[in-house]
Amino acid sequence: MSIKLPLFPLNIVVFPDEELNLHIFEPRYKQLIRDCIESDSTFGVPSFVNKKIEFGTEVKIIKVVKTYDDGRMDIITKGMSIIKILKFTNPLKGKLYAGGEVTQIENIDDGTAASKKELIKLVKELFSKINLSKEVKIQRDFTAFEIAHKIGLSPTQEYKLLMLNKESERQLYIIEHLRKAIPILEQINSTKERIKMNGHFRHFDPLNF
Repeated sequence: MSIKLPLFPLNIVVFPDEELNLHIFEPRYKQLIRDCIESDSTFGVPSFVNKKIEFGTEVKIIKVVKTYDDGRMDIITKGMSIIKILKFTNPLKGKLYAGGEVTQIENIDDGTAASKKELIKLVKELFSKINLSKEVKIQRDFTAFEIAHKIGLSPTQEYKLLMLNKESERQLYIIEHLRKAIPILEQINSTKERIKMNGHFRHFDPLNF
């Protein structure tokens, strides 16, 4: 079943349950936010990552932190469901902002304990390699979406993750990413150490051959 939503395209990926802080300053989006507040309704954030309007996230306004004299606003929003944009109209009739017809994508929570255990191990290893073990904390009941912004995915990779509606597929996607990324970090760290040693007096054990 499709629904109609105001649309606020951004060149980022917003995941379900993620909080997103926005500074609203363009006239069209000031109007969009005012309309959503007055009608207590949600809006869509299509991810304009691959230069097309196709998938995104439905979000709700959690709090208006500040309203400026000129109508600008600082707001906190929260991601809800993944949406696929079926029809994009820019602007909507009688409005400054875009809107469209969307369908909400069902989220299938079929993640496995084994995959989560592997993810915890790999994430800890990643943070250890980049010296962030103390700064970044991961809850044990995390979902793939909750750690996606913390592990170095590119916007295109985050967009691909957004389009996966099964938690099991998202877990495997991140596991594959980490298995590729960690060895590269190890190579970088090894290269940094070799660079540091360049020009120093070094002791070599004799070779037996």
